[in-house]
Amino acid sequence: MSSPTFPPLFWGLAVEGQVDPFDKACVEAARGCDAGLVVYNLGANELRAALVFAPDVPLKDAMTMLPLCGVGFQNALGALAPPEVAVHLGWSGDILINGAKCGRLRVASSHSAPAAEPDWLVVGLDLPLWPDSDDPGESPNQTALYAEGCADVKADMLVESWVKHTLVGINRWSDEGVSSLHKEWRGLAHGIGEDIEIAGTSGTYLGIDERLGMLLRDEATTHLIPLTHLLENS
Repeated sequence: MSSPTFPPLFWGLAVEGQVDPFDKACVEAARGCDAGLVVYNLGANELRAALVFAPDVPLKDAMTMLPLCGVGFQNALGALAPPEVAVHLGWSGDILINGAKCGRLRVASSHSAPAAEPDWLVVGLDLPLWPDSDDPGESPNQTALYAEGCADVKADMLVESWVKHTLVGINRWSDEGVSSLHKEWRGLAHGIGEDIEIAGTSGTYLGIDERLGMLLRDEATTHLIPLTHLLENS
């Protein structure tokens, strides 16, 4: 497998074995690495990668990098996979391929204060390539990329494409604001209209607000759960 090639302003760092690119990216970001670092681990059974950002906006706005990276992944896989492969995105970072969960996106930041500008923000991608079991009935709601007709999609090509499509989204977000991202992400959203529980609140998932926070309606009121709820560490 060849090494991925990234667009200008992005540069790669390959890790191997049990090294988690998400954790490694957070460490490098905390040490002061330049934005645009792509840490990746192209294992035999799983693709894991992480992008380092240096936002110049408050965290409550910078958190849109999580859904933006999700849209970037959908665009990337859509360019490489057969046209019948459907990709949807869960608000919490879940990736769904042909209706079953297939990996996730994660996010961390240098701090969690919504109104402050973070020093760094990291978005990670975890994507299983092969199923854990040969029995598809063992985990019917879980799948893997190569079990969904995507065996010709090489991991290095997918990482490349993810970064390139994410960069297109960043440029559009910088030029046009969040409105185009809001529209595109909502068209890929999974679970709108369903009853769910998140952040200790149960209700009907109505959609997203202008910053892509979740709108959750219970019997009494509509709750807003901001994207900062998804931060894994600070």
